[in-house]
Amino acid sequence: MRTLFHSPLSPASRTVRLVLGEKRLPFEAIVERAWEKRPEFLALNPAGEVPVLVEDNGLIVPDVYVICEYLEEAYADIPLLGRTLAERVEVRRVVAWFETVFAREVSGRFIDERVMKRLSGRGNPDGGALREAYASMRPLMKYVNDLAENRNWLGGHFLSLADFTAAAHLSCLDFIGDIDWAKVPAVRDWYAKMKSRPCFRPLLNDRVSGITPPDYYTNLDF
Repeated sequence: MRTLFHSPLSPASRTVRLVLGEKRLPFEAIVERAWEKRPEFLALNPAGEVPVLVEDNGLIVPDVYVICEYLEEAYADIPLLGRTLAERVEVRRVVAWFETVFAREVSGRFIDERVMKRLSGRGNPDGGALREAYASMRPLMKYVNDLAENRNWLGGHFLSLADFTAAAHLSCLDFIGDIDWAKVPAVRDWYAKMKSRPCFRPLLNDRVSGITPPDYYTNLDF
């Protein structure tokens, strides 16, 4: 059985879970507490980070970027990068923006302060770091709202890896209640479409000890 080592509130892990689901590839999801640095897990990925995909044939594929590129090549019947070179460049650009700029300035900060510190026993959230994340969030969410307002999907005219990457990051923030959807109505409408996809349902069922998502987290009409 194909196996994915993941963390429920890791955007990278959620991206891979969404892509596997969209491509209709069954898998067993195993929650990995990466901060514990299990020798067995480090043998799979010396970087010690989730996600890590292990194929039926034993092939080990670590890292969200490597996994998604591998899945696109190995299971190309449902393409998520686009058909033309220009389409693929734009999808990869939006993906890279979320995985670098948005993760560094917003999602990574919120998740580390509100979730990972609690789970790994590293103390309480840093108020200063959270204020910086909120300040960074406003212009970056405005950019995402502009994309959603002017395109059918975030990466262009078709559903792509850009949408699943964005949905992974935003769903983590939604889980901890850090998005004011009223300020980004186009993003809210786009996210409602993403939440309604079958591949998204397992994410809506995620629960993390000590953290209760807002009531609207599971609602398709929110």
